[in-house]
Amino acid sequence: MLRLYHLLIGVILVALIPVGIKFVPPLFSANNPQQKNPAVQPLNKPSPNEGEGNIWQEILVNKSAPNNWQVVPCKGNAPLLCVSTQGKLLGTVEIGVYPLANNPDFQKKLEAVGIPAGSKVDSQNPQYQTQILTALKAWVTDYYSAISKDRQATYKNDIIFSSHPPQTVTIGKLPGLRYGFVGVKRQGGVQEQHIGHVTFDGTSLYVITSGYDPASATGKFDKLEDWAIFQPYLYAIAADLNLPQK
Repeated sequence: MLRLYHLLIGVILVALIPVGIKFVPPLFSANNPQQKNPAVQPLNKPSPNEGEGNIWQEILVNKSAPNNWQVVPCKGNAPLLCVSTQGKLLGTVEIGVYPLANNPDFQKKLEAVGIPAGSKVDSQNPQYQTQILTALKAWVTDYYSAISKDRQATYKNDIIFSSHPPQTVTIGKLPGLRYGFVGVKRQGGVQEQHIGHVTFDGTSLYVITSGYDPASATGKFDKLEDWAIFQPYLYAIAADLNLPQK
C-alpha cells in the first residue's frame, strides 16, 4: 500500500456498485462478520513475530482479533502490524507518521482553520476538535482527488472507483476520521478496497491503512474474505491506540 500513500505525503466506501456483484464487504460496518477459515498467502514478507523498533510496539494497546488469529507488531523496523493465524500471515496494517515540520501542505490546512504552527494542543476542547476535523477532511478530499486521478489513469473505464464520505471517530484520545474507497470491476467483482484512519497529535499526522489490493505489497490482505472479517477488529484497534503517545 505504500504506492497509495506516497501519492500525497501528509495528505479511503461504496456507491455505484454494478448489479451482479456477489460479495462486496461493507466498508464501515461495526458488526463482526461471520468468521471462516482464512486463506493465506505469504507476503514479501514481514514476520508475524514481535517486532523491535516498530512504532506499533509503542502505540498498540488493543490486540483485538477473531478466534485463532493473532495481531502483533511485525518483526523489524517497518511500521507494520501483522495479522496471522497459526503462524501464517493473512495481512498487514500500515501506519505512516508525517511530522508537521515536513508537511507544509497540512500546515496550510491547519492555518486555514485557525491553528497556526506551534499552537497549543487542546484535543479535549470542542472548538479545537472541530478545527482539526475540518483540516483532516480537507486532507481526505485531496487524497480522494489524487487517488481518483491515479486510478483513472491506471484502469481507464474498466474499474468503477467510489469513495465514501469520511466518518468522525476517536483514535486513542484524539479526534480523527475513518475514510475509504473501493474499485469495482465492471464485469463484477472487487478489484481493491481500502480503509484508512487519520489523526493529528499536534506535531505529526498519523495515517493508518489496510485493505484488499493484489497490487500492493504491504498494508493489505491477500484475500477479500479475510479483510472483511478483520475490518471491525481494525476499528477497535484504532480506537484504543496509545495516541497521543505517553
